[in-house]
Amino acid sequence: VSPSPSPSEEDQVIEIKTELVNLNVRVVDRNNRSISNLSKNDFKVYEDNVLQPIEFFSKGEVPTNYSMVIDNSGSLRFQLEKVIEASKVIVATNRPDDETSIIRFVSRDKISIEQDFTPDKTELNDALENLYIEGGQTAIIDAVYLAAQRVTDYEKTRDPNDRKRRALILVSDGEDRDSYYKEQQLYDLLRETDVQIYAIGFVSELSKEGGFISKSPQGKAKAFLERLAAETGGKVYFPNSVDELSGIAQDIAKELRTQYLIGYLPPNDVPDGSFRSIKVVVDDGPKKEKRIAITRSGITRSKDNDNKPVFQNKNPK
Repeated sequence: VSPSPSPSEEDQVIEIKTELVNLNVRVVDRNNRSISNLSKNDFKVYEDNVLQPIEFFSKGEVPTNYSMVIDNSGSLRFQLEKVIEASKVIVATNRPDDETSIIRFVSRDKISIEQDFTPDKTELNDALENLYIEGGQTAIIDAVYLAAQRVTDYEKTRDPNDRKRRALILVSDGEDRDSYYKEQQLYDLLRETDVQIYAIGFVSELSKEGGFISKSPQGKAKAFLERLAAETGGKVYFPNSVDELSGIAQDIAKELRTQYLIGYLPPNDVPDGSFRSIKVVVDDGPKKEKRIAITRSGITRSKDNDNKPVFQNKNPK
């Protein structure tokens, strides 16, 4: 028996595994009111200005994995009690398939998971009750970076066919004082994930005084939080007082669950580190009323790199 011939280059099949790009899309009218009755045919998705076929579409209430990332530095000493109350309002709206984690942060060496992902509301509320103010140089960029990594890594341990939204709810004054990571590194990471960020910024106590060239501390903090929301298709809130927190909490809970989930196959899935812009367009209403689709600004298929900061081991008070 003669040996079987080895396959030629033409006979060889190279398998290329391409993953869907998942987009969480909010649609609002000119008055920023949510629109939740649209169909797949109302949407168009563009990557680098090229129309892409929509492979997956859902407008039902998709379960959500989200982390509450809460600043426990001295800058929130007067707001923390109300922040905890508002966080409990959001947790109370969780559905059985939702999972939440609680992340506390101060400085770069004091970023800890107080409660890992769980559907158990009692455990989440207990973790919120254990939050406390501590001195340190705020590392908000590092906290968001690690939280985005954690929710993404957690999703990878689950059944890929069991789709869940991923989100962070960030509460801080928005002023970074001592992060290891730079802003651009954070944006690069967020472009590799489909994590939405909802930010509550207590910026009113920050100085409004700036230099001839540089923005004021308040201006920088607002711009940072606004860009986090814009990059990820989330939303930012700037309450004037803690009395607004209950309404904000209810709005976030609603926003998390009244969205569209759209998936498409990227034409180029090579991890070459390049950025690809994403735009979602939605048809106007039957009376030509304007509809606005909000989603993340793009994706980066980035090469692997080292992780420097890590979560601190939980050290109970």
